[in-house]
Amino acid sequence: MILTEEADASIKLEPGVIAIFPMYEKEKPNQIRILEMYATQEAYQSHLKTTHFIKYKTSTLKMVKSLNLIDMGVLDPGSIKAIFSKLK
Repeated sequence: MILTEEADASIKLEPGVIAIFPMYEKEKPNQIRILEMYATQEAYQSHLKTTHFIKYKTSTLKMVKSLNLIDMGVLDPGSIKAIFSKLK
């Protein structure tokens, strides 16, 4: 799947990508949501220029019916280490 390929490449190749979690709604499996976390705004802008992202974007152009980007702020920046330490 192009989305999992792009997410995997982003995590492996881009130091500024903290996480990319593609998910689907259980009651509407054709509704995809992607939670993305970047170290900085610059890391996000850099991500948009990568070969793997451009391949994903052009491959899914006709599939995407709407795109709503929501810029979020972090309430507890220290918790990120605790979250990912549980995966070890």
